[in-house]
Amino acid sequence: QVQLVESGGGLVQAGGSLGLSCAASGRTFNSYAMGWFRQAPGKEREFVAAINWSGGSTAYADSVKGRFTISRDNAKNTVYLQMNSLKPEDTAVYYCAARSGLQVRFNRHEYDYWGQGTQVTVSS
Repeated sequence: QVQLVESGGGLVQAGGSLGLSCAASGRTFNSYAMGWFRQAPGKEREFVAAINWSGGSTAYADSVKGRFTISRDNAKNTVYLQMNSLKPEDTAVYYCAARSGLQVRFNRHEYDYWGQGTQVTVSS
């Protein structure tokens, strides 16, 4: 069992930056691939970024590529999402997720554990 707690959301102006953190419980954090997803009002939850167990492999949605960076610190049981050049369309609740496997995946149904989400609002 893994418990995930996100932090770092908030309100930022377009063009600004925001960093999200996701702290995981348990002693086997490095056996999980991690992902960030987001859900805007009235829309389905969508993939944002993922990272494999070691941090050596990452993947991004086309909409955030070049602007967002996912990373992890296995010693701290934490995964991060650095968001730069934010746009109003990035406004959503951002969720951290963990999957019981080592490699990145894009499909939310392949993730086993979810955080409660953190709101990110980008004003124009």
